[in-house]
Amino acid sequence: MIRGKKCVLRPPRKEELSTYQRWFEDPEVLQFLPGIGPFSDSQEEEWFKRVGEDPNGVAWAIEVDGKVVGTTGIHGIDWRHGNGETGITIGDKSMWRKGIASEAMALRTAFCFRELNLHKIRTRAFMENEASKRALQKAGYRQSGVQREEMYKDGTWHDIWMGEVMRADWEKAQQNR
Repeated sequence: MIRGKKCVLRPPRKEELSTYQRWFEDPEVLQFLPGIGPFSDSQEEEWFKRVGEDPNGVAWAIEVDGKVVGTTGIHGIDWRHGNGETGITIGDKSMWRKGIASEAMALRTAFCFRELNLHKIRTRAFMENEASKRALQKAGYRQSGVQREEMYKDGTWHDIWMGEVMRADWEKAQQNR
């Protein structure tokens, strides 16, 4: 469990799967997610089992005041080269624009470098998702590129912002705080 001022990162619980399903039925929640959802009961259970057993990933539920409001994690960890890719969803829309995602990203980033001893972490976001890009940059991510017309969603091709944070840059930024 990782405690912040606004939220807690903890392992997801099986009894929360129906909450996740509701989130991924909401078009607003899905707006900036690459073609996922909605999910059936068996698909949610399969995801829960898969992330729980993945030796190359870590998944967390984001909890605020005892209630699950989102998920975050790192997947595809390449232990030899010390990198992986991160992601986040705040499914509870009442928690949007309250700094929850920013804090969860900061906690996740610290865990990646302090506990997993990774060298670099990467992420991607829809170019239109200004809030996510701002929160990522606040957590130390810097733009590393743009994947032009990378995702097809809702009848349109979308450019994808790519970001990364290097351990050395993150550590330097921590000293300046």
